[in-house]
Amino acid sequence: MVARLLQALPDEPSRLAALQDTLRSWSEAFGTRLTLISADGRVLADSHVDPSTMANHGDRPEVRAALASGYGTATRHSDTLGERSLYVAQRLDPAVGDAAIVRVALPLRSVAESVSDVQASVIAAASVASLAIIALSFLLADRITRPLRALTESVQALPAVEGTALPAGGYDEIQRLGAAFNNMAAEVNAKVSTLAEERNRVEVVLAHLTDGVVITGGDGRVSLINAAAERLLSLSGHASVIGKPLAEVVGAGNIMLVWERCRESGREHEIMVEMPQKGAFLRVVATPIRGARLSGERHNKLRLAMIVLQDLSQVRRLETVRRDFISNISHELRTPLASLKALVETLQNGALEDPEAAQGFLQRMEIEVDSLAQMVQELLELPRIESGQVPIRQAPVPVRELVKEPLERLRPQAERAGLAMRLDLPPDELVVLADLERTKQVLTNIVHNAIKFTPGGGCITISAARAGSEIVVSVADTGPGIPARDLSRIFERFYKADRARASGGTGLGLATAKHIVQAHGGRVWAESREGQGSIFYFTLPAAR
Repeated sequence: MVARLLQALPDEPSRLAALQDTLRSWSEAFGTRLTLISADGRVLADSHVDPSTMANHGDRPEVRAALASGYGTATRHSDTLGERSLYVAQRLDPAVGDAAIVRVALPLRSVAESVSDVQASVIAAASVASLAIIALSFLLADRITRPLRALTESVQALPAVEGTALPAGGYDEIQRLGAAFNNMAAEVNAKVSTLAEERNRVEVVLAHLTDGVVITGGDGRVSLINAAAERLLSLSGHASVIGKPLAEVVGAGNIMLVWERCRESGREHEIMVEMPQKGAFLRVVATPIRGARLSGERHNKLRLAMIVLQDLSQVRRLETVRRDFISNISHELRTPLASLKALVETLQNGALEDPEAAQGFLQRMEIEVDSLAQMVQELLELPRIESGQVPIRQAPVPVRELVKEPLERLRPQAERAGLAMRLDLPPDELVVLADLERTKQVLTNIVHNAIKFTPGGGCITISAARAGSEIVVSVADTGPGIPARDLSRIFERFYKADRARASGGTGLGLATAKHIVQAHGGRVWAESREGQGSIFYFTLPAAR
């Protein structure tokens, strides 16, 4: 506006002096400081200061900007006004004489006061309007939200209370909403009840499954796991597994491999996994579950996958026992049968002509046949003992009476082998609940074993002691001992340690002893160190 006014002034010779007076009058009218500046930065006129005393203004930022673009502003401290001011400069087109720039300066205090006045007016108006709007809103909101609050309360109670219903009342739209909600609530309650029952059934089934079950999402994270899987995988707890990556739960082994194959192919895969550190042998089956998905999983090709872990450790152990049984019984039968065949061939080849030699061969054949008969008898008796078909008639029996007959029967054999037999019983009479004949068989088998494997000059000690509600009977020898690798298997049928294979016997004595003791409710075990002898223990319930 000042620029237009300047350019409208008449062109007079005394124009510069007139401009000085004009700027002063305009300054008083506008309440600002006005300055005219030439293109080279000289001050030509100023409303507040004599221009001849003022420095060149060509370096002022607002002046430089106005010369360059036609308009410029700056904020800085004014030495003339003595306070921080706002400067606005505009180029005069066309110039007014030598004046090329007109500049207006206003103290920021004045600007702030003007802004404050405007803000006060705006705030006052806004406050009045806000109060009016708030009052009106409260009136309208109360009428509208009263039924909505009732709806909210009903929605909040929906998961917990059956039969939740929205009270009638309110606008037509809210009434229709309430009716729709009541219908929805009834359906939701029915579906929630059905889902809860199904979930409970699934949880019960999973909890009682002996096979481990792990369900994962397409991202490979565990979403469900049952107790059997935690046990087979030796996991610490259910809560710590859910949501974790499958690789972190099962490790980077064959289980992870079969899951990846299932995910890539979309077909069922299985693998046998041996876990030596846990002593387990598992059959792992990974199966895709099609048509199901977890929340948030919309783009995975494979939504869910189920991994079933079947513990086949017992089956594998039984298979090993079966193979060993067939191998051992074949070996045990081969020796007497080969001996019988050789004796028969010898008799057929002319030994019958020599009555004395023939009689010797027949006696040896009788020994082999008796050995086969004993083996068959023990083979028939052992399954009956294992299955409980052999009756165990328990009665109070003194331990001294129990050990007396086996010792007397085996003493001659021990003496022929150059062994000493010692009985170490406490002075107090120990009485067990036992089937006397069956228990004698146990002690006979164990002592006979000790005699076979104890070298001449050794000693066999039979002792007994009370241990709580049991009587522990032990047979200790000074033999070569049993290797640690064989110690856990010596009670298996037909199992023989390497040094025992050269000796006679069927390999069923200790297995029979074990099952007779177990039929009495007792335990049997052995302790041994190579070169330091062996001790066989078995327990029987103590009589009152």
